[in-house]
Amino acid sequence: MGLAQELNKATCYSYPADFASFFSPLGLHSPKLTVVELSIDSRFRFSSLLLLCATASWKNDTASRARVSSYAFVPTAGANILSQPRLYEDDAHSVVEVRTDSLQTLRELGPPDLIHLVKQPVKSSAAKQIGVYHHVTGIDASSSASLAAYINTLTYSNNDKINKITSGLYCCYNAFSRVDMRVQVQIPGTVESYCVDERGAKLEATDEHWLETYLCSVLRAYSYADNGSGDTIKRIIGTRRFNPITSTEQETKFLEAAEKLFFSGWQLGSDPEIQVPNLVSNHLTSGLLSYIKTTGRYAAGINLFEKLREKDAEVSSLLAQVYFAADEEVKAIQLLRDAVEELPMDYSLLDCQAQFCNRKGRGDLALDIAKRSVISAPSEFGTWARLAEVYVAMEQWELALLTLNSCPMFTYQDKDAPRLPEPSRISLPLAPETVCDEIDDAGATPDSDNVHPTLRRLAAGNYKGTFHKAYLLLTEITKKIGWDQLLKVRSQVFVMEEEYRNEKQTGPSTNSKSASTIALHGNDAAQPNGEGHGTALQKSDDLEQSDDEDSEADGPDGVSTQLEPDVSKPSTSITVRSATETPQPQPTNTDPSHQTYTQFQHKRLCERWLDNLFMVLYEDLRIYTIWRTEASQYRQQQLAYKKAAEEWEILGELAERLHHPQEAFEAWQSCLSIRFSPKAMRGVLNVFEQEGSGRKALDALIRLVAWQYRWYSEFSPDLLYSIRKLIEDEGAVKVRSIIQATSLPQHVLDLTHQYAALCATFRSGGTDG
Repeated sequence: MGLAQELNKATCYSYPADFASFFSPLGLHSPKLTVVELSIDSRFRFSSLLLLCATASWKNDTASRARVSSYAFVPTAGANILSQPRLYEDDAHSVVEVRTDSLQTLRELGPPDLIHLVKQPVKSSAAKQIGVYHHVTGIDASSSASLAAYINTLTYSNNDKINKITSGLYCCYNAFSRVDMRVQVQIPGTVESYCVDERGAKLEATDEHWLETYLCSVLRAYSYADNGSGDTIKRIIGTRRFNPITSTEQETKFLEAAEKLFFSGWQLGSDPEIQVPNLVSNHLTSGLLSYIKTTGRYAAGINLFEKLREKDAEVSSLLAQVYFAADEEVKAIQLLRDAVEELPMDYSLLDCQAQFCNRKGRGDLALDIAKRSVISAPSEFGTWARLAEVYVAMEQWELALLTLNSCPMFTYQDKDAPRLPEPSRISLPLAPETVCDEIDDAGATPDSDNVHPTLRRLAAGNYKGTFHKAYLLLTEITKKIGWDQLLKVRSQVFVMEEEYRNEKQTGPSTNSKSASTIALHGNDAAQPNGEGHGTALQKSDDLEQSDDEDSEADGPDGVSTQLEPDVSKPSTSITVRSATETPQPQPTNTDPSHQTYTQFQHKRLCERWLDNLFMVLYEDLRIYTIWRTEASQYRQQQLAYKKAAEEWEILGELAERLHHPQEAFEAWQSCLSIRFSPKAMRGVLNVFEQEGSGRKALDALIRLVAWQYRWYSEFSPDLLYSIRKLIEDEGAVKVRSIIQATSLPQHVLDLTHQYAALCATFRSGGTDG
């Protein structure tokens, strides 16, 4: 396509005057503009054209030419930019002021970038101004010019004939220096860049600030990306998501920035399972590992961590993880051996070793390593959870429960989401390239579905952080030994209410070691509860609620093909009331008449949170049994078993967390037969991937990618990873052929082609043919 035709598509231009006006706010003034080459930039596909060179008068000015090629986006009338989300500011609250006030409450990477535009009527400069804003992730934040260029794309895509944009403000949080970087663009006029600290004071933006801000923006793009289920998209409305790294050049820029700031990464915080961020466990290392896994750029990751390992041997655990991911197990094992000799009590190295041995079915080797890891970091949840996993793999159920009971649990800290007032109006226009009746989930609001209260009250689906992982361990044990056997093991390990009352009447005697001793050294050691002790009787809150109403509404308990005829309700255990309560020491009782209570003396007090998990698991199993029984009865009577779409979503998640993939698949398929659901489609995709059904998985991916684009998300690391793995298994040519043969509109298929093209850009496995 010729230059004239390209400019013809950009209907807002009268070449060359409008090109000059586009660059004037950036300080690049020239009456003559020579365009040499135009190409599509994948970050703004269907949205903008990247100007790759400068004017004739700039050709001898290296600095100016470099600036132009890095940020000058010439917008077309493409659908994506015209269909940007617009949230209208409430007159009583300025979103910029609210963001400034909330800076002191930010703890980690910070919220997505905020773009605030000021509009006023075209025909009256004295009329009331209107504030419009949206959020964005993935924009290059390495300089004020790149952020100003994004605002300029918005001014040229403004299809509002009544109002014009007079100014724009781009806010991007720097989590290293804890300042908000801001670029103010006056249209027409100047560009001003500065930063605002937690007190609201205006400071000068330095080059170091911009380096830190760039790295934070890339990490946020991965942290705030959606996994395909739509949960993250629905949580923060009006957010555009772009891929921050779409070429090997941008990858080099990212890794160089990460190398420079690597030893400051602990300042960014860490995942909720980590109590204290450190050199190898923080948001920077999580982001690096996520990028390497998503793109398959193992060589680049190995090169980075090799250089960092020369400065600090602790980085060896990260390097080993990349080696394992790259299927270089021999190198990883040799590296871990050498590193452990140098740092014998580094828990990250030990945990990496234990995970590998356990994955290979060598629990005997993993056990001692996991114990050493716990000793080196007893306050970290991850070390205890790994030890519990090893015990589960070795089928030592009592020790697995004791270890789980000893896990330190942390209150879940959610991401730094925007805390802005409710907008007065929201406009979420549909991008033409995402129009597809098959993925239209309009009307999919909770109010539109009649969800039974019992399903809404299932608590396990809301667990996050350490509680989520602990629940997964509990369900894993249940999957292997069954619910009734789990209750039996529980009664053998923990003090039950009836035993407690008998012992209290007879007279207690305690002379035991700490809770963690049993988990670390086996059955021969006895201990009361680890972190807190208590002698007061404490029933779980869940036991105080009656299930009669729910059982009557849902139907009678019946026989399930997966469970016993009845799901036994767990007996009441004695739980720790408070970590500050300590039992009074009692004299050792050597009277032979008390020998019958030796077993009781060796039992532990169950942590209250773990006791609650048992009750939550019981409720999950009860509802699951009722569902499967009802479905079986309806099937026998040849009747349609009907539920609302959202109910099928909940049942699918329920079956998945109880390790019943086929039943989960059945529920998600039932949901999709009613309406499109990204959560159900994501679940179906997981099943197809586990089964190795490449064609079916690709069909699901195409629909998920299109739905993501519909809600302004052009980047999902999880979906990119799924497509990359498919290309590795099937080959790029076959994948492209399957995509093209799908009976969906071409503009929908092109969205998935873009993900496949990105894999080719990074030379992923299978893209050479």
